[in-house]
Amino acid sequence: MNANALKPVLIIGGSGVVGAQGAQALRRLHPELPIAIAGRDLARAEAVAATLGHAHALRVDLQRADLGLPEDAQFSAVVLFVKDDTLNSLKYAQRHGLPYVSTSSGSFEIAPEVARHLRAPGAAPILLASHWLAGASTLPALHFAEAFRRVDRIDIGALLDEHDMGGPAAAADYERLVDAAAAQILENGRWRWVRGDEAARSFLSVDGTRVAASAYSPLDVVSLAAATDAHSVRLDMALGESASRRRGEAFSTEIVIELEGELHDGRIARRRHELTHPQGQAPVTAIGIALGVERLLGLAGGDALAPGLYTPDGVIDPAYHLQRLREFGVQVRRAPDAGAAAAAA
Repeated sequence: MNANALKPVLIIGGSGVVGAQGAQALRRLHPELPIAIAGRDLARAEAVAATLGHAHALRVDLQRADLGLPEDAQFSAVVLFVKDDTLNSLKYAQRHGLPYVSTSSGSFEIAPEVARHLRAPGAAPILLASHWLAGASTLPALHFAEAFRRVDRIDIGALLDEHDMGGPAAAADYERLVDAAAAQILENGRWRWVRGDEAARSFLSVDGTRVAASAYSPLDVVSLAAATDAHSVRLDMALGESASRRRGEAFSTEIVIELEGELHDGRIARRRHELTHPQGQAPVTAIGIALGVERLLGLAGGDALAPGLYTPDGVIDPAYHLQRLREFGVQVRRAPDAGAAAAAA
């Protein structure tokens, strides 16, 4: 599909810290794609739109069924970078038959979105992209899992630097997802909700420092369990000091992916892969959402998606995703196996 022939992609929250970078990532991938930056503060939205080119700004009100948008407004997709407790944005997308991207729901929060889809399954394609940094751990994990004949266990450690919380919307998501509910894990084939001491764990940062973490349940755990049939899957998040800041540099973001199972040659192995970005979590999230938008619209990876309910791992090729992450500055390393030298991922 020709990006220039599309109506604007409506990015709600596009003037925020992560949303603005998401718009920039989409612009980098598709220079001719029209974009509409929508937010409560029109001046901020206009400032972001001006940096993008081929973009304009709108004021949005999530409390209104019409989002406060002009009656004759036309879009090609709706992308959320904020939590919409009203679901008015999803209802708007369904009424207008527009692809929709959700980015801020924990695994315990998706029931209202799923119910909306089940009531109108033919209305619009809905991409549930509320994974850690919009798929930055799930899709690489699936790529690395191709080295295994059978994956038994997946452990993901995500380190968010305490100086890298982002804007108010990201901080609100963190507080809600960490404090409001137990975390969902798959343990020895059984789904469990854990909190407190049961949720506590630690993992090694990319510089070998052990960091305290706790189980966290974005959609990565359920997606990876469904995709691999592993008997144990969990994601633990640490909020603290990243390895780069310990070296006296700026904060970074880190993802540690450990897979255990049987390799294609029959050996049992546990492999560790490390992903880092020297500018923190925002650019990583941004590229994940941009890749979701281009897939929904058929700008890469195949035709535009038909109405349905999707997650990024079901529609985006993991190798392509990892390639794009690298192009946008993510550094990927496979830690050495016991007694072996480090290998390229």
